[in-house]
Amino acid sequence: MLDIKIVKTTAPKQKPAADQPLGFGKIFTDHMFIMNYTEGKGWHDARIVPFQNISLSPATMVYHYGQEMFEGLKAYKAEDGRTLLFRPEMNAKRSNNTNRRLCIPEIPVEDYVQAIKAIVKVDEDWIPTAPGTSLYIRPFIIATDEFLGVKPSSTYLFMIILSPSGAYYSSGLSPVGIWIEDEYVRAVKGGIGEAKTGGNYVASMAAQVKAHEEGYAQVLWLDGVERKYIEEVGAMNIFFKIDGVVITPALNGSILPGVTRDSVIKLCKSWGLPVEERRISIDEIYEAHKTGKLEEVWGTGTAAVISPVGKLRWKDEVMVIQDGGIGSLSQKLYDNITGIQLGKIEDIHNWVTEVK
Repeated sequence: MLDIKIVKTTAPKQKPAADQPLGFGKIFTDHMFIMNYTEGKGWHDARIVPFQNISLSPATMVYHYGQEMFEGLKAYKAEDGRTLLFRPEMNAKRSNNTNRRLCIPEIPVEDYVQAIKAIVKVDEDWIPTAPGTSLYIRPFIIATDEFLGVKPSSTYLFMIILSPSGAYYSSGLSPVGIWIEDEYVRAVKGGIGEAKTGGNYVASMAAQVKAHEEGYAQVLWLDGVERKYIEEVGAMNIFFKIDGVVITPALNGSILPGVTRDSVIKLCKSWGLPVEERRISIDEIYEAHKTGKLEEVWGTGTAAVISPVGKLRWKDEVMVIQDGGIGSLSQKLYDNITGIQLGKIEDIHNWVTEVK
């Protein structure tokens, strides 16, 4: 168990008004969690301090070689006043998967979850309660050696910051348009596609800009070898309902293992729906649309939870799904996951952790 020292701010910030639009990731709470790593000593000096800038040498390795990782999860305020987290241990385990790939020291799952609970408890009164809002939690680790040689760092900072946020997409649960990218690739098996690290996201930006210019919210990536198999959306995993079957790309080393993805699979199976995790080609999607069997498409992720897809653009083809509306399964998944997160629906899967 961590011995977390707490120093509270003497100059608290003005909290957003109850009716203030929050946006996503733009407002930050009063405090932050920090813990150091030193080779030979391990993780040490866990502390919660006032939210502040950090000072690093221009030679700090994270700036030059990108040895860093991050995670994302949320805290929710239930109607009965409890503060709830959704499957935080999965984020902790995924962090360690990322850490192993990037040669960053792992953090014990129980310590990781304890740190999240501690910082959320300190800034608990920042959790918004308006519909669709939550307290976004961003844990991250950066390499801090002052050295210009290419090697794993021997020192690191683990930090957690908090941001009261609204919907990830300004459109909320309204269906989004997705651009299927066939020029750029994001990741290949054996690379870092399954790691949650900045390199994966900067690799997506050129295609993202192109998609936005064409009026689409996100990019759907094809595999980097054959350019034909569906992988994931820029900030989400992707699901298709074809002729009554729920299909999502199998985790293959280049796809992020999403927490919401796993939750959707478990929920669909618990409802008796057939679920397939397998390779699925863009040609199969196009053929399903042409024959009227493509019933629903949706993305899953911590930030958006469920994001219905109203249309897919592939080359010169535009596939409109559900007449651009929300499918019944997408809506049911959103209602059930957010209901569990907010304590409104019975948590039969033991996914919710209370912050006390």
